Amino acid sequence: MTRKQKRLSVIVGGLAFLGAATGLTFYALGQKASYFYMPADLTTASLQPGQRIRLGGLVEKGTVVRGQGATVAFSVTDTHKSVKVTYTGILPDLFREEQGVITEGAFGTDGVFIADSVLAKHDERYMPKEVADGLKAKGVWQESKSE
Repeated sequence: MTRKQKRLSVIVGGLAFLGAATGLTFYALGQKASYFYMPADLTTASLQPGQRIRLGGLVEKGTVVRGQGATVAFSVTDTHKSVKVTYTGILPDLFREEQGVITEGAFGTDGVFIADSVLAKHDERYMPKEVADGLKAKGVWQESKSE
C-alpha cells in the first residue's frame, strides 16, 4: 500500500466510525422521546400500548382523591376533555386543583393514565410552556391570568 492509500483508508475508517456513532445516537434518542399531549389531543392520537407520553393540562377541580399510602388519583383537563390519572409517590408541594401540571407515563389497560412523574408549576406566574401553549390555542389561558 502506498502512503496515499493508507491515508485514504484511515479517513474512510474514521468517517465510517463517525457515521455509526451518529446513527446509534439518533436511534437511542428516538427511543427516549416522550411526546406531549393535551387531553383533547388524545382522541386523534394513535398511541401504541405502553407508549410513554407527557400529558399536560390543569388539575380538574374536585377530582383529587388520596388512596392507600402515597397513591393519588386525579383528572387532567384542558376544559374540553379530561383524563383520569393515577400516581404513586410524593406530589410536588405546589400541586393543587386548577393548576398547571405535566405528568409523564403511559396508559394502562383500563384507560387510566399511570404517571411515574408529576411536574407542577413553581410559582404564581409560571405555567409549563407546553401546557400554556395548548391552553392558549384552545382559548382557555390568557396572559392576564399568568401576570
